[in-house]
Amino acid sequence: MAFQNDRLIISAVDMQAEFERILIKHGFIATKAKQCAAIFTASSVDGVYTHGVNRFPTFVNYVREGYVKADAEPALKNKLGAIEQWNGNLGPGILNAIIATERAMQLSNETGIGCVALSNTNHWMRGGTYGWHAAKAGYVFIGFTNTIANMPAWGARDRKLGNNPLVIALPYKDKAIVLDMAMSQYSFGAMQQAKMKNETLAVNGGFDSHGKLSDDPAAIIESGRLLPVGYWKGAGMALLLDMLAAILSGGWATHEISKEKVEYGLSQVFIAIDISKLGSSSAITQVLEDIIQDYHQSETIDGSRKIVYPGERVLQTRRQNLQHGIPVIKQVWEEILSL
Repeated sequence: MAFQNDRLIISAVDMQAEFERILIKHGFIATKAKQCAAIFTASSVDGVYTHGVNRFPTFVNYVREGYVKADAEPALKNKLGAIEQWNGNLGPGILNAIIATERAMQLSNETGIGCVALSNTNHWMRGGTYGWHAAKAGYVFIGFTNTIANMPAWGARDRKLGNNPLVIALPYKDKAIVLDMAMSQYSFGAMQQAKMKNETLAVNGGFDSHGKLSDDPAAIIESGRLLPVGYWKGAGMALLLDMLAAILSGGWATHEISKEKVEYGLSQVFIAIDISKLGSSSAITQVLEDIIQDYHQSETIDGSRKIVYPGERVLQTRRQNLQHGIPVIKQVWEEILSL
């Protein structure tokens, strides 16, 4: 462990070991503790601290309070061809999501495409985890989740929408192209982290209590008025993702989740496509290479910033954090050690 101003530098090995210890202490069997700990650590290694190390204390508190059932297993409810509905039984969202992703991949092996819709589950943490998992195994992946109401509709004051994240991923050589985005300009976790670090946002992320667009994360969190990405377009997409998640899974919609004190009982959808079965599969790598090569040749505004595809910057952060350690806000690590 090393110090860097108000941050600590924790190795991935030490972080995962600490997570495992805490999870076992709170009722997880060793295999589940190891898998959960590995995913929380991997998210932190990739620089997604908001849904990795920073989110870990909240996850443990939800386990303590009974919203997350450490020993629960998802169960098949209904099957129709390549579509399956599963009940997450309020198990750990990470573990439920991995199982759903792998089942969607299995279904796509049989039919070319597989869809698993999961009700009664918990926060999946970093949605990109499942995109990377499927894409690195050779599958196209599309996944989305609803959330508690945390974002107003465009033109509204009160929160009726979730910022319902969407993940789209596809394999690329030995890597992956992974889009992982919330329907708000910034995820709630990203704004919480900026607030903890006394930073402003790069662009406006919501409205303050006076109804003015703001880059101050504290003011936006206080008002609760997150800015939909693309304004009315992001709001509309958030609404449709909620509808699809609830309909396909037979689970709760955002307005039902929001009747509870905390966010649990979510609905999620996992779709995998086996592109090796396509008639044009042999040409896919070259098609992607040509698209990316053209994309990388974009003329930048100031000539200094490299244009990257979704997930490309993650690879650099991953290498850096594995080599030098993961930067963790000191107060976050102290809270984790006290769990």
